[in-house]
Amino acid sequence: MTPRGVIFDMDGVLVDSGAHHRAAWRALLDELGERPAREEHWRLTIGRPGAEAVALLLGRPVPEAEARRLAGRKRAHYQRLARAGVVAIPGAPTFVETLAARGIPRAVATSAAREDAERLLAGLGLRRHFEVVVASEDVWRGKPDPEVYLLAARRLGLEPGACLVFEDSVVGVEAARRAGMPVVGVSTAHAADELSAAGARRVIASFEGVTWPM
Repeated sequence: MTPRGVIFDMDGVLVDSGAHHRAAWRALLDELGERPAREEHWRLTIGRPGAEAVALLLGRPVPEAEARRLAGRKRAHYQRLARAGVVAIPGAPTFVETLAARGIPRAVATSAAREDAERLLAGLGLRRHFEVVVASEDVWRGKPDPEVYLLAARRLGLEPGACLVFEDSVVGVEAARRAGMPVVGVSTAHAADELSAAGARRVIASFEGVTWPM
């Protein structure tokens, strides 16, 4: 089926916020006097809701209430760091504007909190281009569960297979594939071969030079 709509993850796909997230996780670890469970620990957190990422980061089970509290602390660090400004993935605003001009249905499906999603998209001047934004508060289960993508498709009024997804994380690619959607990987967080192995049909480094239809 030829895609009729497009669903974007946000962090690492539209917004170059990876540096802010990595610094926020490091600040949380410093605050706790903890060492990460493994090298390049921040990769464990990519695409996952904060409360789920805490246990992976620390390498041990964490009670749900404590995980939520620590995720809140990380989010506070992130919001402080993000005040330095929002940076777009190269070419992303132009590509989104092209889709809007052609009347292609568009949505964002993110693991971020709605407040953060609204602020970041507005900071890039992109919020007005999205009919649908599905955030962490809208779903029960985070990626790699497909719920966030299935909900985005439903709100766009499209069948899952009619939606093309852009994702930068392995768990996000898995979520989209489990939703029955074709995926284009964006290699801002994971290597191209990792995204391809997870099920991405194609991998791009940015949106520069990307046209529609792909």
